[in-house]
Order: sequence, then C-alpha cells, then structure tokens
Amino acid sequence: MKAIRGATTVSSDNAAEIQCNVKELLVKTIKANGLCEDNIICIMFSNTSDIHSYYPAKAAREAGFVNCALYSSLEPEITSALKLCIRIMIIAETDNKPQHIYLRGAESLRRDITSKLTIAIDGPAGSGKSTISKIIAKKFDILYLDTGAMYRACALACVRAGIDCRDGKSVKELINHAQINVNYKDGAQVTLLNGEDVSEKIRYPEISMLASTVSAHEHVRAGMVELQRQIASDNSCVLDGRDIGTNVLPNAGFKYFLTASAEVRAKRRLLENTQKGINQTYNEVLNDIKTRDEQDRTRKIAPLVKAVDAIEIDTSEMSIDEVAELIIKSIQEKI
Repeated sequence: MKAIRGATTVSSDNAAEIQCNVKELLVKTIKANGLCEDNIICIMFSNTSDIHSYYPAKAAREAGFVNCALYSSLEPEITSALKLCIRIMIIAETDNKPQHIYLRGAESLRRDITSKLTIAIDGPAGSGKSTISKIIAKKFDILYLDTGAMYRACALACVRAGIDCRDGKSVKELINHAQINVNYKDGAQVTLLNGEDVSEKIRYPEISMLASTVSAHEHVRAGMVELQRQIASDNSCVLDGRDIGTNVLPNAGFKYFLTASAEVRAKRRLLENTQKGINQTYNEVLNDIKTRDEQDRTRKIAPLVKAVDAIEIDTSEMSIDEVAELIIKSIQEKI
C-alpha cells in the first residue's frame, strides 16, 4: 500500500475550472503510477479556504471515480500559503515507487520533483566525489553520471588495442571506432565498451592513471562531453568529475568543489582498493594521487579548476555522510 501525493491550482474560485483541473490532476497521477480502478482504495482532498464554490471530491466523482472512497477537507488559513490550491493523496495497492504529480502553480511546492536538477561536483581524485554524488542522487531520486568512468573506458580500449595513451593520433583513430555508452540498471550506472560491461575492469589503478592521460586529448574529451551533456539535458542528474562546473555544465543549477589533502585522499583510496582486492602500498597510492593531481591541473584542455560560482568544501576532517548532508541541505534550501 502506497500514498501518492499531488496538487494543482485554479486561477479563480470557479466551479468549471475546479472540475477540469481536479480531473486532470487525477488522470495524470493515476497514469504516472500505472494505477487502475481496482488499485485505488481512497482519494483524500484538501483545498485552501479561498476555494468554496465546488467540492474537489464531487469533481472526482463526476470525473468517473465512483468505486473508491472520497474525502474532502478545508485547510486552515495560513497567510503565506499558496492560494487557490487543491491537494490530493491517493491511497493505493501498488508495489511501484510513488510518482507524485504537481501541476500549475503547485509546482512551486515541490521544485525537487517538478524542476530538472543539474548538480555538478568537481574535485581531485579521492576527494569523495563519486560516493557523495551517489548519495545525493539517491536522496533526490535522480541519475548519477560517473563521467570519469567514460574516460577510464577510453583508457581500457587503448590498453586492449596496445596503443600508447599519449599518442593522440592513434588514440583518436581508436576512439572514433569504439562504442562507449552508459546504461542504468537498478539505478546504478553500467559502463559499456563495445557492448561489454566493463564497470569493474576500469577500476584498476593503472587504468585510472591512463584515464587522466587519455582525457587530455581534445577529441576524446569533446566526444565524452557531448554524451554527458546529452544525458544531462534529458534527465535530472548529478555529474562528478574535474571540469563539470567549468566546462561540461557551466550552467548547472548547483556546483560544488570538493577538496582534501593528498595524504587524506591517499588513505581513502588505499582503503577502497583494499576492499576491491587491489594490492598497493600507501606510498604507491600517494604518489599516484600526486601524479594524477599534477596531470589534471596542468593539462591544456579543461584542467581541474574550481568554478567561480562553485561552493568549495574541504572534506579532510569530514565524514562522507557529513559532506553529503551539507550539500543536500544547501540544495533543499534553494528548491
């Protein structure tokens, strides 16, 4: 059993408009949630005190909702409340995740649902970008796009073909014929190289280092950025990388730049590698981190740099949950 919420507004206290807008809200909510008449147990309405010419429950009955319980109530007067608003709550037997619907002026009540969110999280390797981005994506029920995975897939393609990632001409020829795509399975990103799921294979340290090299080539970056922008234009999503806020999505609604000392980031990456069965010493990881930082900051094409309008967060002394909560709070304050 699930509770599905929604709301709409009318331009005036007009019976015909109330009837029309209530019907529209119900039809769209039921369609979005894949409901049928037998699924619906009851529909509860509430409306602001400036609506009194027509009961929303009566409008629902006249719209054909005759086999479920209907209930209407009047909301108390609140000075700052949205005017001429009708809210619904549908109690239904369904296993699907509720899709709440907000129409017309009521969209302002739930900007997290009605507006497309684009969240850019940049920072150096080991700053916690990926883990935090996944938490945020789950919180707002939006896609998480691991942009680094795309460049890692490019690097893996070069390794398999025996191509030096520094050889721009050979890399360009290979990538022009390689198929690198991103799919989502059970909410998780799956990175495909020529149709093969390489999500695990691209996580080894040597591939990570080569990804930084291959991403410095302009033609590689241009192709990946085009794909990233296409995904972001069609979906609310969180993107993490090194140039999301400055280059990929310069108009992103929310931008953050995560930092931490190289030593802290090396400890985090060492723990992550150990959990994955990747054997490296702390000094090896630290040297990799410092080398990667230098490559990312000094490359000519879209270097690692904080966007002017990004919020910088030093995560050295913060837990993953603390950083995620800080970002989530700042987003919620705006939407």
